[in-house]
Amino acid sequence: MFINQLSVFIENREGRLEQVLEALKNNNINIVSLSLADTSEYGMLRMIVSDPEKGKEVLKNNGFSAMLTPVLGVKMSHKVGQLQILLAKICEAGINIDYMYALATGSDDASIVIKTADLKKASEILEETGIELISSGELKG
Repeated sequence: MFINQLSVFIENREGRLEQVLEALKNNNINIVSLSLADTSEYGMLRMIVSDPEKGKEVLKNNGFSAMLTPVLGVKMSHKVGQLQILLAKICEAGINIDYMYALATGSDDASIVIKTADLKKASEILEETGIELISSGELKG
């Protein structure tokens, strides 16, 4: 069960991030979670939003380079070592973890976004282990 992440390449200059956020706000697209990584010249903004397809269209219409990327949304309990246990299952299967970041779901549990080299295999392993994945329907808020 994958969710779509909205990824946006933005120039690393004053005001560009605000323009992305304004375009989404003006089109009633809620940002559930985000991660921003930058270099001296550009940034990669990764977001989980309430309507990824509409978000992509809105941003492209506003001159931004945007794409959708399938990722896993994973629920975890707030217990010591839960992240290590989850990652160990993926690593034991020989699956590389490309990146991950926190995901706000409004529940009392922790959640993360994970991008792996093999999403299908990673999702199967996690589900077999009893780890709950988040559906896109849970993120419409």
